[in-house]
Amino acid sequence: MKRIRIGAGAGYSGDRIEPAVELAEKGNLDYLIFECLAERTIAIGQQARRADPQKGYDPLLAERMHAVLKLCADKGIRIVTNMGAANPLAGAAKIKEIAASLGLHGLKIAAITGDDVLDVLQNGDYRIEDNGQPVKSLGDKLISANAYLGAQPIVDALQAGADIVITGRVADPALVLGPLIHEFGWALDNWKLLGQGTLVGHLLECAGQITGGYFADPGVKDVKDLARLGFPIGEVAEDGSAVITKVEGSGGQVSAATCKEQLLYEIHDPHAYLTPDVIADFSQVHITEIGPDRVAVSGGSGRAHPDTLKTTLGYVDSYIGEGQISYAGPGARARGQLALDIVKERLAIMGVQADEMRYDLIGVNAIHGPHIAATAAATEPYEVRARVAGRTNNMREAVRIGNEVETLYTCGPAGGGGATKSAKEIVAVLSALVPRDLITPTIHFEES
Repeated sequence: MKRIRIGAGAGYSGDRIEPAVELAEKGNLDYLIFECLAERTIAIGQQARRADPQKGYDPLLAERMHAVLKLCADKGIRIVTNMGAANPLAGAAKIKEIAASLGLHGLKIAAITGDDVLDVLQNGDYRIEDNGQPVKSLGDKLISANAYLGAQPIVDALQAGADIVITGRVADPALVLGPLIHEFGWALDNWKLLGQGTLVGHLLECAGQITGGYFADPGVKDVKDLARLGFPIGEVAEDGSAVITKVEGSGGQVSAATCKEQLLYEIHDPHAYLTPDVIADFSQVHITEIGPDRVAVSGGSGRAHPDTLKTTLGYVDSYIGEGQISYAGPGARARGQLALDIVKERLAIMGVQADEMRYDLIGVNAIHGPHIAATAAATEPYEVRARVAGRTNNMREAVRIGNEVETLYTCGPAGGGGATKSAKEIVAVLSALVPRDLITPTIHFEES
């Protein structure tokens, strides 16, 4: 039975690059994927593209391609990635430029577009799924709308001979499902196989999470050599069955437990995981350890895909102003609390307008809140970091928050140090559903 090997070279935009190089060098791969888009990431990419039409692709695209492109070309490994983000065409042009600088010729690069549906949303009557409000209620705050495409355009690009496929917003598992459909000739309405392929894609998409990175918990779930964490490989057979493994000798681990945790990640209903390609059913999945760092996975299934595609709406939500300062030694907690009280009163005196404020002592109550104060008081911390953050409607007000924290250097309690401040525009995301027949992916080719 035919089998292929797919390596996961990244699980998010800022992921490590060395594990991808290790996969290309030692993984005996057929495909190397880079999954680098989060919901908010593409909206931020749209902001970058608005500022510079040649930007909007993943910030680490060039560094990643410099690291792996020649290795992959020499070994015949095909690359599939969503690092095109808000600008796949510019991303493809950058890859072509890098290929030329490395002396690589004849590489076929496919850029997939069509996920940008801002015009469709602005000109139609669509509803925000999160709150039921019309999309038009966002007005000029709406900066982007990107639909989740499926595996079909990736399949088409590979069948046309692409060595590298760079997309914008596609469903994360589609980066794996596309190569599987192409290699094995699966029918696009074979829901069982598409469900199993989506299962494999879901397991691989977060890279180091399934090899122990996000799994580790000292003394409870110990994982060795996390500084050299190896990223996963899926050995996939024509019937969709798969073995999850990693490069021999790399750090981390692949076990039934790591695979089960990743299986459950972001799954609201294991009977109905909605994707553009299939409504996957993971309820009968079997996970079995068959050797050191080798886990067999089977039992995925599915049914016909939805008639609509989820679309992520990026919009300018607010501005966040923040300041932090540290106190250490005897009485650190009391001095930190006094610092917070001073800033709170100062912001009121100055009339700073904020929709939401937080006054935290990091290490005491910043995560679990003031209701644990009594328990926390039993142990006096030797050091604390006071943090003040506020959500405002404009940048000017956000800047004033951090400025007041900084003044604690000379106007606050004794011994404050390490003050920082920041103010930034916040891009938030909402969701809408768009009929799939209104969305037409397009493939553009470049050749090095």
